Amino acid sequence: MARQQAPPWVHAVVLLLFLLSLGGAIEIPMDLTQPPTITKQSVKDHIVDPRDNILIECEAKGNPAPSFHWTRNSRFFNIAKDPRVSMRRRSGTLVIDFRSGGRPEEYEGEYQCFARNKFGTALSNRIRLQVSKSPLWPKENLDPVVVQEGAPLTLQCNPPPGLPSPVIFWMSSSMEPITQDKRVSQGHNGDLYFSNVMLQDMQTDYSCNARFHFTHTIQQKNPFTLKVLTTRGVAERTPSFMYPQGTSSSQMVLRGMDLLLECIASGVPTPDIAWYKKGGDLPSDKAKFENFNKALRITNVSEEDSGEYFCLASNKMGSIRHTISVRVKAAPYWLDEPKNLILAPGEDGRLVCRANGNPKPTVQWMVNGEPLQSAPPNPNREVAGDTIIFRDTQISSRAVYQCNTSNEHGYLLANAFVSVLDVPPRMLSPRNQLIRVILYNRTRLDCPFFGSPIPTLRWFKNGQGSNLDGGNYHVYENGSLEIKMIRKEDQGIYTCVATNILGKAENQVRLEVKDPTRIYRMPEDQVAKKGTTVQLECRVKHDPSLRLTVSWLKDDEPLHIGNRMKKEDDSLTIFGVAERDQGSYTCMASTELDQDLAKAHLTVLADQAAPTNRLAALPKGRPERPRDLELTDLAERSVRLTWIPGDDNNSPITDYVVQFEEDQFQPGVWHDHSKFPGSVNSAVLQLSPYVNYQFRVIAVNEVGSSHPSLPSERYRTSGAPPESNPGDVKGEGTRKNNMEITWTPMNATSAFGPNLRYIVKWRRRETRETWNNVTVWGSRYVVGQTPVYVPYEIRVQAENDFGKGPEPDTVIGYSGEDYPRAAPTEVKIRVMNSTAISLQWNRVYSDTVQGQLREYRVRKPVPTLLTTCSLTRARGGFGKGPRVIYGI
Repeated sequence: MARQQAPPWVHAVVLLLFLLSLGGAIEIPMDLTQPPTITKQSVKDHIVDPRDNILIECEAKGNPAPSFHWTRNSRFFNIAKDPRVSMRRRSGTLVIDFRSGGRPEEYEGEYQCFARNKFGTALSNRIRLQVSKSPLWPKENLDPVVVQEGAPLTLQCNPPPGLPSPVIFWMSSSMEPITQDKRVSQGHNGDLYFSNVMLQDMQTDYSCNARFHFTHTIQQKNPFTLKVLTTRGVAERTPSFMYPQGTSSSQMVLRGMDLLLECIASGVPTPDIAWYKKGGDLPSDKAKFENFNKALRITNVSEEDSGEYFCLASNKMGSIRHTISVRVKAAPYWLDEPKNLILAPGEDGRLVCRANGNPKPTVQWMVNGEPLQSAPPNPNREVAGDTIIFRDTQISSRAVYQCNTSNEHGYLLANAFVSVLDVPPRMLSPRNQLIRVILYNRTRLDCPFFGSPIPTLRWFKNGQGSNLDGGNYHVYENGSLEIKMIRKEDQGIYTCVATNILGKAENQVRLEVKDPTRIYRMPEDQVAKKGTTVQLECRVKHDPSLRLTVSWLKDDEPLHIGNRMKKEDDSLTIFGVAERDQGSYTCMASTELDQDLAKAHLTVLADQAAPTNRLAALPKGRPERPRDLELTDLAERSVRLTWIPGDDNNSPITDYVVQFEEDQFQPGVWHDHSKFPGSVNSAVLQLSPYVNYQFRVIAVNEVGSSHPSLPSERYRTSGAPPESNPGDVKGEGTRKNNMEITWTPMNATSAFGPNLRYIVKWRRRETRETWNNVTVWGSRYVVGQTPVYVPYEIRVQAENDFGKGPEPDTVIGYSGEDYPRAAPTEVKIRVMNSTAISLQWNRVYSDTVQGQLREYRVRKPVPTLLTTCSLTRARGGFGKGPRVIYGI
């Protein structure tokens, strides 16, 4: 049993955010005149998708509203002269439209936005615009790689140089990921390294894949195949470095970035890799090992991470060492960023711009976008390196100053305006706010205000005259009142009053103090046998005016309450305890203001002494549905689906059924895709082109099937021409002068692209006339004005917007039938005996049948009746229409 507290870093972050919010710059209300301020801009390195219109953002505020213009490569960019370029209304954001043509690459360059009103000009960063590139992989024929068993091997990827660089991964040609371990792994450069080759490496091929971020495409290199030459015995070898080579190397990294050091070694047996830093320990708080210890990553590096690192590769045959000398440089970073300066007429002030870097950055001041040295002289302004001092400022002193600090690794650009105003105090927050806080916590009462000269601010409680500051109270520069530890007597009404020489303003805040949420009876650590019942208590006391929620975690993850569990307000009961129930259980009691946690551990013992039918007596049920479906390894014709199994409810899961739904042909209808054993929770699914898939999973046990999981996210595959044609093609007449051509339409998984349609062709068989054709979107077409019962050759071919399907097979169909034009002749009767006669006649000619001859009928007259009997039948053939019957 243990009461849990939030980790120390959480308190540190909360305190940091608290202090940062107290130190924010005072804002000028927008109804007052002020110079421009850039509020939104594109990133410095702006990479865009060539398939989309280009957007370069620049938003600014000011009063009056600022106007905007741009430079490109340090020259004025005349937007009006380029029909593709426009600027959004009341904004500086550029839109470059390629719907009517043009090449995005023509607009690459360095852009800078200028926002101007009559009080000054603010500048954006210099935005370097680049168009994303995903070049094709060079075509190459790769011979099989012949290698001796036990020898090292490097399969080079050499991906095309995309922008940004592609993500590299290795798969087989059947789209199965290459299994990696300490013997076989991918290096940071994308190459695949074998510390030693084994016979089993021939069982697959190896293809390097490059995934490009912006175009969402994956390019695949032709696969390598291995031919491993065997020997009677593989000789053991001492380690040798495959990457980096030699005994030493050097590496430079910028402050704030991640440092990645890599050592990959060959040898038999496979070497182990260990990392060290000369003269000290590795920084445990930000160092982690990757790629089976072959890589060392140090996050957010600083100057103290400089030095010599070395990796040690060892096996039972020996060890070798490689030393890497690391130098940490730094692009400029702020020590003291200039902030807007708001002064009253006659006041003094200063702007400070201090930055550090390696090498040490230089500082350049500008005013309204122009170098300060070329600006008109101002006797009230003095420049002293990284500081500008203003004395006896006047209304005419208003301007926007820029500080640019740079070195060879980058630059920082900051705008800070000087505004000279006469404004009486005003309050900027809603009046009479209610703040609720938990007893003994620290809290803050905000009172945002404005005035020029900057007002002094005082706080009072319940209308009393003494100013609140000192002791348990502290007033910050921005007007916030901090109460360091809340007590019951701190509840009440607080008034803040802002005063300057032009007047005063006040506001009130009502503070309510609530009792904390506390777990007073915590769950106990327990040991239980399988099949027994366990109860974990969690009794809570909380402020009655707040709504309480009690929830449970298992192993620090939300607990799914299955049918073997019962959750009540003050306890959790588990029936028929199983081995999978072992772990830590956390009771979490929460209100909208606070929470309390308590943890206990459950240990499950194998019930050796229990009757063997103990577990069998537990009720069995259908499994709970799987959850948390995730799609990974996205490829053109496959995707990996992973899910978390639900509770099996005392009957092992035997199968998982994966279903899919698509939103074009049959939206909302789910189809079975594939079935997998109950032992897996991840599978690679083979996909068809141009289907907008979403998947769900159903678990099956001997009792039945679970409810379907919630659907996965959607994934659309790229399109392709159809690879098949519709089936069951027929041609039959429905009338004597037509032929209806029908077929079974293709479904979503065989369409392969948008606008699936069918090219229907026909011609008379005997004449070999030219093909007639028509494009149809349905599943039938009627050919009119046909001769009676004539054979036709028929073809139906699928087509979509990506192209046509394969050449279709030819099917023979017939136009409609009509009644026969002639009857049998030369009918002869011969008496056989008193009960039988023999009939003979001449057959009709085939060109008079006008259809398929099915039978001859003989009719015998009887008083008041006409008896019909069939003597001969002819079956088979094509045709549709009236039955061909002859009366004899």
